[in-house]
Amino acid sequence: MLSGSKTVRIVLCFCLGILLSGLLFACQPSENQVSVDDDCYLIEHAAGTTCVPNTVERLVTLDVVTFESAIALGIKPVGTTGLERLSSLSEDLENVADIGQSDKPNLESILSLNPDLILGIEDFASVPYDQVSQIAPTVLFKFEHSGLWKELFRDCSRALNREGIGQQAMEGYRQRIQDFRQRFEAQAEQTDISDFQVSVLRVYPDAVNFYFRDSFPGVVLNDAGFARPAFQDIDAAEAKSRYQNPIQASISMERLDQADADVLFVWTAEDEEKAIEAAQKRWETLQQNAIWQTLEVVQQEKAYFVPSYWIGAGPLAADAMIDDLFKYIVDDEQINDASSRRNMRQTSKLYDG
Repeated sequence: MLSGSKTVRIVLCFCLGILLSGLLFACQPSENQVSVDDDCYLIEHAAGTTCVPNTVERLVTLDVVTFESAIALGIKPVGTTGLERLSSLSEDLENVADIGQSDKPNLESILSLNPDLILGIEDFASVPYDQVSQIAPTVLFKFEHSGLWKELFRDCSRALNREGIGQQAMEGYRQRIQDFRQRFEAQAEQTDISDFQVSVLRVYPDAVNFYFRDSFPGVVLNDAGFARPAFQDIDAAEAKSRYQNPIQASISMERLDQADADVLFVWTAEDEEKAIEAAQKRWETLQQNAIWQTLEVVQQEKAYFVPSYWIGAGPLAADAMIDDLFKYIVDDEQINDASSRRNMRQTSKLYDG
């Protein structure tokens, strides 16, 4: 049987333990960010838990997605993969070291940069986490497809302890979308933006693909309020069920008629020089295709070739996309011709049976 004094000590220790646990829980900075000491904080991520330095001065990114997010958050990486895919961010590439391609980053190059933090996408990372994390603290994010770019940017802002800056960036994106819609509505006489169809097409070296509603460009177009051609107007779950891919699918040359819309945007996006040249040749061949030339959008000269940021994955690429929407869509003739073009397409379909 316990003595009275010993019982009191046990009770006091138990209460003190509860009090300390409560204090530790209350002091957590955010849902996935826990302070460890004065030098770093813990971040839970796809590959484990990492102690991220409070001050990051030499960041390395393993892919263009996390690179863009870092730039948008005000941190310039010292090295990244896929520099040739980042032409739209050329002013941010000065003194950024090339560490290879996202599917084969060079560990020696990363080591030579003496990074204090490494960021990447789990599905893109081709080097084992235990190897790269020996070079510097490493955080890998889940990123199932490009349509989840907002969620990824939020995770990057948390990992870099810049949630406030991230929220400001997304508020800027929402404001630009609102400004675009207001400009469209102010100039449109007969066309509601929800009736204005925008088609998107990517030309690969060996295929031509449509992008669906939950792809990166699809999300931006949806936020703007545009309609999509029926074949492209499916969500990630349905696209994955039908085509084993949540954001895109190949289209045969015989079905190019499904690309018709009020406006069509086309791009290529390859990493290697040979693939870039092959995609460009395929694009030139596509323009000579007889079905392509019969598309209403092509005949009306409303098919536009745009840069590869149309398959970006962050607020900077989204902002560049909005620039293109202003450039190619917001003018009286463009908007108000859409209604008559749509009526012509519907009438032709009735007569075609």
